[in-house]
Amino acid sequence: MNRNDLLNRLKMTLRAGDVHAFALAVLNTPHADLADALADEPIRDVMNMLMALPQTQRAGLFSYLPQEQQDALIGIMPKDTVVRLFEHLPSDDRADIFNRLSHAAQNQLLPAMAKVEREDLLKMASYPDGSVGAVTSSDYAVVSPDSTAAQALAYLRTHAPAKETIYVVYVQDAQKRLLGTLSLRELVLAAPEQNIADLMRPDPIYARAEWPAEQAAALIRRYDLLAVPVINGGQRMIGIVTVDDAMDIEKEQDATSLSRFGGSATLEGDDLDLRESSFGKIVKTRLFWLVILTFFGVITSTYVSHQEDILSEVLVLAAFIAPIVDMGGNTGSQSATLVIRSMALGELTLRWKDIWFVIKRELPVALTMGVVICLLEAVLAYFSKGVGIEVLATVGLSMLACTVIGGVVGAMLPFLARRIGTDPATLSSPLITSVMDLVGVFIYFGFAYLFLGDLLVAN
Repeated sequence: MNRNDLLNRLKMTLRAGDVHAFALAVLNTPHADLADALADEPIRDVMNMLMALPQTQRAGLFSYLPQEQQDALIGIMPKDTVVRLFEHLPSDDRADIFNRLSHAAQNQLLPAMAKVEREDLLKMASYPDGSVGAVTSSDYAVVSPDSTAAQALAYLRTHAPAKETIYVVYVQDAQKRLLGTLSLRELVLAAPEQNIADLMRPDPIYARAEWPAEQAAALIRRYDLLAVPVINGGQRMIGIVTVDDAMDIEKEQDATSLSRFGGSATLEGDDLDLRESSFGKIVKTRLFWLVILTFFGVITSTYVSHQEDILSEVLVLAAFIAPIVDMGGNTGSQSATLVIRSMALGELTLRWKDIWFVIKRELPVALTMGVVICLLEAVLAYFSKGVGIEVLATVGLSMLACTVIGGVVGAMLPFLARRIGTDPATLSSPLITSVMDLVGVFIYFGFAYLFLGDLLVAN
């Protein structure tokens, strides 16, 4: 059965109100598909379906629902159901949902929870949004370095069912300090009497709770990890960030970078959402960037208007302003996109070695493109407008200079953003284009005065 057929069948089950059929479907259907099927259903119908599920399955499916649907369900579910739900949710999802609750709802929830879950929830919810700690799960498998392989396996059989993942086992001392790691495969294949301290890999890769979440995702990607352990300021392990969490982090980061590079990021840091953001917020955010770009446009147009002397003498120059200044912005946006992508993949960092590498790479590329565009523009200008050699030189060399400078400037701006501590994507494509428009008209009229200035002197 393909996915569309599956979703249609699930929706028919939901609309028929057949809770028994839905409970059977939960056993054999990925939670992501179930969440899609529930997305457009009335919130009370969704609650009724969830209430028919065992607590573990209910929590598992609930964690896949969109945030707005989760919040709506929390608002209408009975208090005791919400408490049981929180106790069965993955620890990182539980902290995220808790932080979205009102203070009154938080104060009602906490006293009703078991002490262990309450303390874990408060610890995980204390980390700021966007940090590694905020996406950390406390559901991980841990063994003692003094135990044998047989003892560790027996311990995991008893305690592992409640853990998010046991494919990587973490070795801690009595103070919860991380000593090493070993895979479940290594543990299963080890001799029963072999000591864990001899089996483990010491000095494992780890992330700190206060780091940006993107750094944990980068470690997982760089070292091909299933999860990365997280330690706090006291060098104690507080949990793990799993590979699926890393995928969510990078997906969100990609969406944020796309919004910022397109000039539609908010100053507060949260991104616009076409479905969820209000009309006023969308207008306010996009208008802010357009106002900034308008100022650049006014400066550019004011400068051009002051060149009326040479434009009146050689009117055909006005026809080439747009393609010349556009070329610098387009080339700059291309270069910036490549550099930002490499930064996101961890291939480039803020160091002179990488900056010099980008310059050596971009300069000959931009120069080659500039020469090609220069010759092409000159040929097209000659045959389409029949201009003289002075105008051809002005147009061709301006196109060459704008292409080269645009490429280099676009490649360097992400490094400048990193240097001043901002996201490179905040140097949006429209902003790069506007800056290069201004630079382009200076270049263009500079060459115009160089090759055609004698006409002004003669007059």
